[in-house]
Amino acid sequence: MGFPGTWMTNSESVVYRVVPKCACSTIGQIMFYSDHGEFFDGDIHDAQHGMHKWAMDDSQPLITANVKAHKSFAFTCVRNPYTRILSSFFDKICGIQRNGRYYRGNLVPLLIQKYGIEVGDPENGFEFDQIKSFRRFLLFARDTIRWRRPMEPDIHWSAMSGHISTFIVNGGRYDKIFWTEQFNDGMQQVLDKIETPNAIDLAKIPRFNESEGHGPKRLHPVEDYFDDLSMHLMYEVYKKDFNLFKYDFENPANKMPIGEIDLNEVHAKLGE
Repeated sequence: MGFPGTWMTNSESVVYRVVPKCACSTIGQIMFYSDHGEFFDGDIHDAQHGMHKWAMDDSQPLITANVKAHKSFAFTCVRNPYTRILSSFFDKICGIQRNGRYYRGNLVPLLIQKYGIEVGDPENGFEFDQIKSFRRFLLFARDTIRWRRPMEPDIHWSAMSGHISTFIVNGGRYDKIFWTEQFNDGMQQVLDKIETPNAIDLAKIPRFNESEGHGPKRLHPVEDYFDDLSMHLMYEVYKKDFNLFKYDFENPANKMPIGEIDLNEVHAKLGE
């Protein structure tokens, strides 16, 4: 299986396991800048040069050799499951993608038909019942993850622990897992541990939010989207994410972690 979703700088200064919806665009651009002294012109996910990615065949033997020997500092980044799934809904389900179409073509019509979801449209300012539609989307996300129907789960809403575990199961070990909610602190701790051809000043790095601006704005506080049933579904699907990465399941209004991530626990629980 190898190391899907793994990126590495050309200089092999650092290895990163991508977790979708967890600041991956910003992290990728920081890695690119650290080697080249400039940002990639475009969405870093589209970059076919300037860094190693598991999705590129030529990079696979280099990434494999590095990770198996633990030659470089390896890290990843996580996010509160409540805000992550909301972000996935507004970006991937309600938003028009860079190609001018809905995400994954027939996905949105399928959701409208099978789950009664509304997504609004740019013509009417995206007016629709966000809370009702989100809760129906959450039911769909649960169905894809638990029963793989009506389709396989998408990387943007499948559990973070699932993404992170592939790296461990196949022989990798993380040196750091940090939270998007404390991005600068966590990213600085990574940068302090590595040597890069170009210095990074995090205070001057823009946030590369590639999903922003092509969908409706979230109109309500996070907690308004999650009633008792929604929280039950969240725990059913993301129990490991809440527990391993120390997020507050009981209070959707609290996006901040409530404990320290124990790397030994993560490796033990996700390496099985």
